[in-house]
Amino acid sequence: MALRNRTEVTDFVLLGLSSWPEMKPVIFGIVLTMYLIAVLGNALLVIVACVDSTLQTPMYFLLRQLSFIDIFLTTITIPQMLVHTLAVSQTISYNLCMVQLFFFMAVGSMEGHVLAAMAYDRYVAICDPLRYSAVVTQHLCLRITLTSWVVVSLNSLLYSVLVSRLAFCGNRVTHFFCDITALLKLSCTRPVVNEMLIFTEGAAVVVSPFFFILGSYARIGAAIAHMHSAVALRKALSTCSSHILVVLLLYGSVIRMYLRPSSSYNLDQDRQVAIFYTVVTPMLNPLIYSLRNQEVKGALRRLFRKLCISRHFQPGSQPNRKWQHIS
Repeated sequence: MALRNRTEVTDFVLLGLSSWPEMKPVIFGIVLTMYLIAVLGNALLVIVACVDSTLQTPMYFLLRQLSFIDIFLTTITIPQMLVHTLAVSQTISYNLCMVQLFFFMAVGSMEGHVLAAMAYDRYVAICDPLRYSAVVTQHLCLRITLTSWVVVSLNSLLYSVLVSRLAFCGNRVTHFFCDITALLKLSCTRPVVNEMLIFTEGAAVVVSPFFFILGSYARIGAAIAHMHSAVALRKALSTCSSHILVVLLLYGSVIRMYLRPSSSYNLDQDRQVAIFYTVVTPMLNPLIYSLRNQEVKGALRRLFRKLCISRHFQPGSQPNRKWQHIS
């Protein structure tokens, strides 16, 4: 019976953010605006970190990775959600749903690992500044990034395989993308194995970076408490403030969404939380790092200055025509 029910589901219907038709144009406009700000803001941060020589450091290598992840995370879900908001059909094929689940779980988990690496970067910079350049290197950051991608990909593959083996009694997903909590609700039987994995293996992969971040900041807090220089104290707090804010935004929504029993799931509320970490957080991250980081603001000013100068002196521009006229 379970096999028959599972094979009958060839596609899913994504119900979206709201069931009220009059709200769909408003939702489309708001989400599209946030999506464009998120993609353009993170892309600009990546470009600046790549072209500016002062940002060629391990810390900004990790910031580039975070921006890449934010672009991918929001692109995995939001464009499809925008199309479904105004389209008559809101279906997604079974296979494409499993693919979306895999990439969303992998990329979403990877964001926590990058934030943990950034916390380690700040820990060494504040607690052991003399050895910072020897300890935190581009090679170390690259190894951490590649290892993390392998870990989260294997974890996501395991989740996707287990979900694909479930027996579904319906295909109407109360969500705007193929999220694991919404799919578990469609299972004909209580998926005990999947829930156990979420609280054990899943918690180890997703939440362990959070505990690593807490441990790093405990050491940073102890080091800051012993600082006697007001300048050093202010610099340390400025270095950590943006990262702490991003961590709170991410893990506040992740813990609210996934690390709880399925009996307490409220899919209507979960959709609102999901829109927060799929588009609002990626939109805020580049704003947080650009507005609160003097080096990034300086790099942005230099980039815009170069663009203005190159445009001012390009062939055929007004100044060139003026000099030709005078000569």
